[in-house]
Amino acid sequence: MADNVDEEMETTSLQRDLTCPVCQGIFRDPMLLPCSHSFCRECLEGIAKFSKKCAVCRAAFQDGQAITNRALNSACETFEQTHRPKPTQERPSEDTCNLHLKPLELYCEKDEVPVCVDCVSQHNMHRLLSLKDGAPICKRELNFKVQIFEKKVESYKKMKHKFSNAVEYIKYQAGQAEKQIKAEFKRLHEALVTEEALRLKALATEEEEKIAKIEKLIESTKKDITTLGELIETMKKEIGNEDLPLLRNFQDLKRKAQWISPEPSLREDSLLNMGKHVGSLGFNIWKRMQAHIQYYPVVLDPNTASPWLSLSANLTSMKESSERLTAPDNPERFDPCVFVLGAEGYTSGKHKWDIILGDNPKWIVGVCKESLVRKKKFTVSTNRGVWAIALSKGVYTVLTAERTELQVQQRPEKIRIKLNIDKGEVSFFDGGTAKHLVTLTHKFEEKMFPIFGPGLHSTPMVLAPGKIAVHTS
Repeated sequence: MADNVDEEMETTSLQRDLTCPVCQGIFRDPMLLPCSHSFCRECLEGIAKFSKKCAVCRAAFQDGQAITNRALNSACETFEQTHRPKPTQERPSEDTCNLHLKPLELYCEKDEVPVCVDCVSQHNMHRLLSLKDGAPICKRELNFKVQIFEKKVESYKKMKHKFSNAVEYIKYQAGQAEKQIKAEFKRLHEALVTEEALRLKALATEEEEKIAKIEKLIESTKKDITTLGELIETMKKEIGNEDLPLLRNFQDLKRKAQWISPEPSLREDSLLNMGKHVGSLGFNIWKRMQAHIQYYPVVLDPNTASPWLSLSANLTSMKESSERLTAPDNPERFDPCVFVLGAEGYTSGKHKWDIILGDNPKWIVGVCKESLVRKKKFTVSTNRGVWAIALSKGVYTVLTAERTELQVQQRPEKIRIKLNIDKGEVSFFDGGTAKHLVTLTHKFEEKMFPIFGPGLHSTPMVLAPGKIAVHTS
């Protein structure tokens, strides 16, 4: 009887040594920490998610320091093989400490976890509160988080509304573009139909003229055939007379037998000039269509236009809008500054365009880098990434950091801009007189765009069309 008691006590003591202090079960794949305490691999991973401290002695450890405790693992396997399996012990209640199995009655403010009274020694340098005092602290922090998230929800709702407006605006843009495309194709189609009618009329006219001339030849030839037939009959009749009458009338008959009319034949240029009508037909039609087409070296990008600017449907003129237009607040749009960019940016090569200013009393024209700020006011200068000239209060200015006044002999109604990316030059000219005004230099290291600031005035600024030249070889 005493032997059984001793054996049971020994088994209980051994089982205690082989029990994980976290899950209170026999070790499963035990891992050994540098402080010499072991835990099931799964339990240690659970501890490491919240704190890199030993659950028994609170000694700190780092990832990768735990090693497999092979000896302990072998002992656990042997124990389970030699003893009758025990019913699986239930894990401690969520309201009790996993380590000491005592109620969680305190809150560690530093580690932000509830602890039991036996855990106090492991948190002796931390501030411990009752659950009643600790809960409000956590609630205040969570309420602060809730307020942040509620503000985010409101912000997200506003953005969702903006996104919906952007969808409607895209549909509006698509509708406008569709109208423009259809109208332009209709106009060009009508021009083609007119050109087709003119060419068919020219063909029909030449056909009628050439046929009329040949039919006239046919009528003339028919008359000659009749005349020749009558002459032949006369000659045959005289040949049938007696010798003496024939000889008496021979000279007279010989005179009548003279035929001085030219031999009928087709004249040169009697047939249709096919080369004129169908030679290089497509190319010739295309050349003729140039009269119906305008080329613009630069067109405007409406997605960059300030809401206070109104652009023409073909994106070649701009002026102040009497009221703020409804447009998405997309990143590339200027607001509040009143600017608009060209639709195409340049990274190399030579480029040239003209702007018709008219009597606009205030404007800015030039080029800018792609990264130019869009969503706040800024001073236009080369330091900001804008190379431009301006007119304001009757004074022409080169918009460098020092603000150089530009002397002009007469008010230019058109400004020509020449951009040479490779040489790092942007030059300004009076477009009417071709007089050079100023050249600014810079090593352009990003994409450059034409920039236009028409000012708050009803007079539009207009992009001038370029010349179209056809080169053949």
